[in-house]
Amino acid sequence: MKILITGGCGFVGTNLCLYLNDRGHKIYSLDNLSRKGSKYNLNLLKKNKIKNYRFDIANFKNIEILPKFDLIIDCCAEAAVEISKKEIDLVFNTNLIGTFNILKKAKADKSKIIFLSTSRVYPIKMLNNLINKNNIKYKIVSRKKINEHTSTNGPKSIYGFTKISSEMLIEEFAYQFNLKYIVNRCGVISGPLQFGKQDQGFVSLWIWKHFNKLKLNYIGFGGFGNQVRDVLHIDDLCSLINIQINKINKIHNKFFTVGGSNHSKVSLRELTKICQKITGNFIKIGKIKKTSNYDIPYYVTDNSKIKKIYNWKVKKNIHDIVNDIYNWFVKDKKVINKYF
Repeated sequence: MKILITGGCGFVGTNLCLYLNDRGHKIYSLDNLSRKGSKYNLNLLKKNKIKNYRFDIANFKNIEILPKFDLIIDCCAEAAVEISKKEIDLVFNTNLIGTFNILKKAKADKSKIIFLSTSRVYPIKMLNNLINKNNIKYKIVSRKKINEHTSTNGPKSIYGFTKISSEMLIEEFAYQFNLKYIVNRCGVISGPLQFGKQDQGFVSLWIWKHFNKLKLNYIGFGGFGNQVRDVLHIDDLCSLINIQINKINKIHNKFFTVGGSNHSKVSLRELTKICQKITGNFIKIGKIKKTSNYDIPYYVTDNSKIKKIYNWKVKKNIHDIVNDIYNWFVKDKKVINKYF
């Protein structure tokens, strides 16, 4: 299958390009190379003879001249929630206008769409109300996991707004123009090629700081480090998307929640212990009590629907994830340092 992957030189995009290329698909990337680290990933694509179109996804004149593709995987996004507070125009144009442009291209070419959405489509107040607030000093637990039926009504962040709006656009295009699509609402994704920077995920950041013996802080919810997320290894996500591609003619126009679920949920305190064990380093971790109005205390995905439909399950746990990222850092430390 001839596939375009938007954001193809990002963390998720590069892994997808390489994974699907190895499985016989003809892969093309679209990425404007604006992020630090994208040129590192571009070299990996070049070594595997994967072409990158260095275009801005927000400019339709760039998109409409691209060749025809059987499938477009849209994983291009300005994904940092805190950035969306400050760079509203950038986030809106990349995430929402970008997806709109991809949909217009898909409509013209009758391409199928796989859209990588986010757990951030769920409202902050609702997620905060699911926990026992009297116990955050010792442990944060929630009354339920999040699935496809969980309400998305309510403020969620500018980033979350652009992604839920993109979902609605996709649904509308599918209804009006008979497009086939899949939407995956992904929680935290991590793995090799995710640089340990503030805007690229807390897991790789935690490992990088331990690896280099740099200071960290537990931020928010009293500064106890008890916030919980489930983490999905990038290999597990790539495996799922490969299955979805192979079955998209039969299974399409569906929304899925996708995450590590109970198999790889972890608090910051637990992640610290894992990082200490794998890196052999112990670092000072400070305490900042104040909670960002965008932060959430607990998020664990219910994978029941996607497991039933695709017979897919998470294979790699949080220890595997930390170990794989650490080994990548060890292998390419000199090169990675250039991007900090």
